[in-house]
Amino acid sequence: MMDARRIGIVGPCSSGKSTLARALKPLGYRVKEIMQEHCAAPMMWRRISNPDVLIYLDVSMDVAAQREGLEQPSSWWVEEREVRLAHARAHCDLYIDTSALTPEDILTQVLDYLQGGAAKSGV
Repeated sequence: MMDARRIGIVGPCSSGKSTLARALKPLGYRVKEIMQEHCAAPMMWRRISNPDVLIYLDVSMDVAAQREGLEQPSSWWVEEREVRLAHARAHCDLYIDTSALTPEDILTQVLDYLQGGAAKSGV
């Protein structure tokens, strides 16, 4: 059975968002990837597109810093990231730290959430 819920995906990894979107679309989900990566993106996306489920795909501080090419992240960068993550956890339905997960693991967690209608997750 196809599921027509609207899914919004936000987070710092565009390839992770795209991979998840490609996996969910054949199942009937209407998926939008959020390209903005700043602290207000989850709240803005919820207001603009009104998804049924908003998912935040995160990576660890080390992985995020490495992707930004930072050997030693500045205190400003760390603080801004913490604000963004607090905002994401408050405004997203599902938060997943993807640092040690395969795309299949991420899809499994998302489908478990979608099929179970679970409360907010701190996975």
